[in-house]
Amino acid sequence: MTSDTIVELVEVTKRFGTTLAVDNASFAVSRGEFCTLLGPSGCGKTTLLRTIAGFEFPDSGDVRIAGKSCLDQPPHRRNLAMVFQGYALFPHRTVLQNVMFGLRMRKMGSPSDIASWARSALGMVGLEGFEDRHPQQLSGGQQQRVALARALVLKPEVLLLDEPLGALDLKLRKTMRYELKRLQRTTGITTIYVTHDQEEAMSMSDKVILLNSGRIEQVGRPEEIYQAPRSAFVGDFIGESNLVPATIVELMPAGRVRVRLDGTGRMAAARLAESGNRPSVGDAVTVLIRAECVRLAPADSNSTDGWFAGEVIERSFLGATSRLYVKAGGSDRIVIADLIGPTPPWAQVSAKVRFSWEADDGLVYGPGDAPAAGAPP
Repeated sequence: MTSDTIVELVEVTKRFGTTLAVDNASFAVSRGEFCTLLGPSGCGKTTLLRTIAGFEFPDSGDVRIAGKSCLDQPPHRRNLAMVFQGYALFPHRTVLQNVMFGLRMRKMGSPSDIASWARSALGMVGLEGFEDRHPQQLSGGQQQRVALARALVLKPEVLLLDEPLGALDLKLRKTMRYELKRLQRTTGITTIYVTHDQEEAMSMSDKVILLNSGRIEQVGRPEEIYQAPRSAFVGDFIGESNLVPATIVELMPAGRVRVRLDGTGRMAAARLAESGNRPSVGDAVTVLIRAECVRLAPADSNSTDGWFAGEVIERSFLGATSRLYVKAGGSDRIVIADLIGPTPPWAQVSAKVRFSWEADDGLVYGPGDAPAAGAPP
């Protein structure tokens, strides 16, 4: 733990019956940091958040706030505030009364002070003039702002957010992403955010903690996790990637290897990922190639060495980019390629193409770093 650490989990494990929800998780969150717990449904992220809040008790390990264990403290004694996905507003109370509720329950000031602080919190989230409305008179985004104001008015050391944008439509979610990050920067409050949406995590966070089946797969800045995934699971979960089974046939200098791609018999160069498992010649491995790193060329181009034959079988228009699904010649494997701008005439559906990638754009993961069950091949 460093001097600026505000929340620390030490070897936390939590089971629900025979289900291992959190498996020996340890991490630290610095004061003023926006930290996101990211992962697929059922990976343990909400359980971790509720354990920090005090709504769940770990089977083993410790939760520390400002350097002190808080396991003997109930939720209202931890100086935290939590915003739930469903907002949990009282429908029979006005907006102002909802925001005042926590202050009143904790007896944190006189009635006039509580009203003043609640109005100030509503101003902070842009809801001046909404004091006398009821939750059912508000949009989803406005209800979320009320829930945030109710949490912020308590002046907590840490703000906990459990998928607060999950009920909003896509456009409003993107707007609220910006608003949440702006509010966090303005107030400087330490924030721990739970989501399964990688775009939310990557665009908002100072630190991302990626979980898989209760275990922490990687911790780092968004750029680090995207550019240097420590496992095939991380590389597959973050961004759009191809995971190709292969066999090591040669170890080369500077961390590069030559592999034989399963099902094609073709050879390709790639580089070893920065993971704990170092493969040897003959090992079965997984090669990860980002969709945007796949290069395409017309079938009649002069590019042959290191290029593979394929056929475009599907195209998705995504606005600034187009995503092409290419069936590799001689196998049933589908390779995903992202192209910036309009799709050229030679790469339309049913077109014969060639594809390849630079050696440094193919990341090789050893047997212990194989993708999670159910991940695409």
